[in-house]
Amino acid sequence: MPKAQIWFPFIILLCISSVGSFMRVNAQAPGQGSWCVAKPGTPIKQLVKNLNNVCSNSSVHCEVVSEGGACYDPINLYNSASVVMNLYYQNQGRQYSKCDFEGSGIISVTDPSYECCIYDFAK
Repeated sequence: MPKAQIWFPFIILLCISSVGSFMRVNAQAPGQGSWCVAKPGTPIKQLVKNLNNVCSNSSVHCEVVSEGGACYDPINLYNSASVVMNLYYQNQGRQYSKCDFEGSGIISVTDPSYECCIYDFAK
């Protein structure tokens, strides 16, 4: 019986947590970016909470996920939440602890941008 091998050659997700805190693991090449995205399987209620918290309680401007914005997608809440979570994470200096979102965020070293929706990256 053949063994199936699944490779994700350009996706490396690192998340080492201990009692709500993160330990930074430097697995990136110099100059490589990091983005904060919602963890797959995050409940809709948590995604909505993340969107509301970031867009109403921070200096992040969420027009990009509003109607007419480059990342507006009323059907895909996961993508909308990921965009604003990343905006917050970038705005806070890419501190790993700023991507926790009650355990619903994860760091990606692969740019999650798609089509016209460009995920910000602060160098």
